[in-house]
Parts: sequence; C-alpha cells; structure tokens
Amino acid sequence: MPVATLVRPALAAALGSVALLCAAVAPVTAAPDPASAAPTESITVDPTGSLASDGTVTLSGTYTCTGATGPVFISSSISQQSPNLHHGIGGSKAVCDGAKHNWKNTGKVTTEKLKPGAAHVEATILELRPLGGLPLPFIHAVAEQDITLVKA
Repeated sequence: MPVATLVRPALAAALGSVALLCAAVAPVTAAPDPASAAPTESITVDPTGSLASDGTVTLSGTYTCTGATGPVFISSSISQQSPNLHHGIGGSKAVCDGAKHNWKNTGKVTTEKLKPGAAHVEATILELRPLGGLPLPFIHAVAEQDITLVKA
C-alpha cells in the first residue's frame, strides 16, 4: 500500500482530534459565523467546472480576504447525484492581502462517478488561526454555486 494512502487517514484523524480538543477549550467566538465575514472578504465559484476523462475535476473562482494571522486555504467540494454527499476537490493556499485573487482546485472523486452536467459547489476561505498555541479554524468567507461540469 502506498505511503500516501496510509498517511492521509492518520493525518485526518490527528486533525480531527485537534479540532475536537479545540472545540472543547475554545471560546465560542473563536470561529465566527461565515455570514459575519468582513464586507471586504468574499469568494466566488466560476459557473463552469471541468471533468477530465480520468475523473479529475477542476473548480475555480476568485477570492479576497484580509487580516490573516495564520495559514489560509481555499477548500472546495462538489455534489451531483445526492445533495447530501459532498466530495472534497483539492485545496489551495490563499493570500489575505485585500487584493482579488484567482483560485483553482483539482482532485478526483473516488466514491461516485461524476458526469458532465449540473453540479453544486461550495468553496470556503479557511484560516488556521493560532489561539493559545493551537491552530483554530476561522472562516473568512463561504460561497455556494450551482455549476455545469463540462468535459475537459
């Protein structure tokens, strides 16, 4: 079994444990509601995504954020056949300097075969903000968009 296959579940378990610990000790205000994001912070999703013949999905859009004190990432997920089943599509590093930037995430869905056509995407600007020595999630902005997947 490849090392990456073994490391990802272990990393996910470790991050999940840290998140649970942080939730238990963090003040309620540590991760605000995305609706309270600063008016200068936003993320968009392009109305079209691409689907390669090997199942690779590429999603893109733009973002603007400010005031980061920790590492910031753009995460994205897609759903198609079931609105309750979201598949993570890649992740990219973000720069929160107040300027408008492009983002693009690429990844493969392994549990469902996506098809060209209608899909729903959610994108999030997520910062791991240091608080008391622990990185806590801080959401800068969230967007949801119905898109069309097209063959690449």
